[in-house]
Amino acid sequence: MLDITPIHSPVQRLKHPLFAQYNLHVSVKRDDLIHPIISGNKWRKLKYNLQFAKTAGYKGVISFGGAYSNHIHALAYACFQQQLPSIAFIRGESHYAANATLKQAISWGMKCKFLDRESYKKRSDNTFIDHIQQQYPEYFIIPEGGTNFHALKGVQELCHELNSQVEFDTIITPVGSAGTISGLITGDMQQHQILGIAVLKQAGYLRDDIKSLLLEHNCNAKNWQLLTAYHGGGYAKFDNDLLAQMRDFSQVTQLPIEPIYSGKMIVALLALIKQGFFPVGHRIVVLHTGGLQGLYGLIERKKIKADEWLLPLQS
Repeated sequence: MLDITPIHSPVQRLKHPLFAQYNLHVSVKRDDLIHPIISGNKWRKLKYNLQFAKTAGYKGVISFGGAYSNHIHALAYACFQQQLPSIAFIRGESHYAANATLKQAISWGMKCKFLDRESYKKRSDNTFIDHIQQQYPEYFIIPEGGTNFHALKGVQELCHELNSQVEFDTIITPVGSAGTISGLITGDMQQHQILGIAVLKQAGYLRDDIKSLLLEHNCNAKNWQLLTAYHGGGYAKFDNDLLAQMRDFSQVTQLPIEPIYSGKMIVALLALIKQGFFPVGHRIVVLHTGGLQGLYGLIERKKIKADEWLLPLQS
């Protein structure tokens, strides 16, 4: 188990004029508050991956991610806490080592190896993975985003927590690599509706990824949907209108969000409400999957302004 003090993240009621107008009960599962560094779905997906790595006798861990990856940031600290050497294959050039995310990861002992875009595209190819495993036979390889069989077990625990905290009809989550929504589906036991908001373009393939993960867990649940029209132009892309909607929601509700995952989920929720997607009186839980550290990278690249967002303390 991770050497941190995990908490059952709180559930908070959200008040917004649109929720009152449509007579909806909306709460947020604050998984961003699990831990100041290893927060949200990253903590849940890493928990049993690292437990497996240590139990199986691996000497270290390898994974993949972009230069501002929440997964890489969380993995570096988790491995530091567990005294497990870590290596990250990073998409991009070596100068990214000085950015806000990787600078911290490196300070926690992670070794970063940079790949050009074409090489990085091979990160899921069996031949490429086998080559890396041959180079590092004593290292356990975790996929990009942490999504695999072990990840779902950690996310399933969220369902048990949530059932003891609030009554609800639908849970909504942002979707990047299919692990979190798949863990919710397998852990929910078909008690609620599960709605995923894809944050990347042309994400229809994720439905097959979800089905494959469910099959590994002998789950044939049908109580889920993946909506793919709310990506805002693609992964980590957003225009001024989207940013304005996110900032306005955050100011009204005092909920800290970021524009890559939680922000796109919130914009999708508001659009769905206006479309009459949810029946009157429906009880909704939105899952805050963390990732707030990414705000500093966006500020660094001048994609957002620091004084317009609720920022977490830098670790």
